Amino acid sequence: MVALIFPGQGSQYAGMGKELAENFPVAKQVFEEADDALQFKISTLCFQGPEEDLKLTANTQPAILTTSVAALRVLESELHLTPAYLAGHSLGEYSALVASGALAFADAVKTVRSRGIFMQEAVPVGTGSMAAILGLDGKDLEDVCREAAQGDVVAPANFNSPGQVVIAGHVQAVDRAITLAKEKGAKKAMPLPVSAPFHCSLMIPAGLRLKEVLDDVKVSAMKMPVVSNVEALPNQDYAQIKDLLVRQVSAPVRWDESVLKMVDLGVDRFVEVGPGKVLSGLARRIAKGIPVGNLEDTVSLKNLQANF
Repeated sequence: MVALIFPGQGSQYAGMGKELAENFPVAKQVFEEADDALQFKISTLCFQGPEEDLKLTANTQPAILTTSVAALRVLESELHLTPAYLAGHSLGEYSALVASGALAFADAVKTVRSRGIFMQEAVPVGTGSMAAILGLDGKDLEDVCREAAQGDVVAPANFNSPGQVVIAGHVQAVDRAITLAKEKGAKKAMPLPVSAPFHCSLMIPAGLRLKEVLDDVKVSAMKMPVVSNVEALPNQDYAQIKDLLVRQVSAPVRWDESVLKMVDLGVDRFVEVGPGKVLSGLARRIAKGIPVGNLEDTVSLKNLQANF
């Protein structure tokens, strides 16, 4: 039983998707559709960069979504894998929803462009930050965040894998949490080079703006369930999708639970679809011994064809 997993922000790199677009018409078509929907050449940004522009949240989100869907179309045409479940990390949940048939790609790419803008604008630059904490479990880290808050916001944002949690909030509170985490035995506690504090309560205004955009987006019946970040449970009720996506902006990403839930439901292989191998690495740490593949270029496609 296979699950497809889709990467989120941080997996981008200049050149992503270029080889797929050059070799597979179905991938090229996805990039052309994104260019038309966004009315600018997101394809050029994916293929050539520059990295500085690709890192801007409003660009990163549609760029990763487009590359992931291009890779998905190649997988569908070349491998004919039928996944039992789909899931995506943060932004990647939109790729999963496109794969499920719930969202049309053009609607999804325009929505995540707006989502990126809203998340960037929710907090003034320099006000918020995020940090990766390694070596503390979730409960200990929640205690650290409560102690560090002191009237500010700081909370777990991404439960990525056992012992790897990302926190987000006001700069001063995140800094205090880093210090406290080290005192309580964290192996590493380090700020991340991000432009805003994603997946914490500071993002609630972004979620409200996103709701207005989603109100005009058509959602269709789902061909297979998507495990949501918010609940870490499979959802195949398309009527719940918009609410889950709004809540996702300011709620923590429960990725480790999501992967374990799919394993509990019988998944015995994961394929990461899109740029990079971040989720492949996390899956190997969360579900040890379960085969993991990825598809981002022709080499990884050949590996999948040989091993899956």
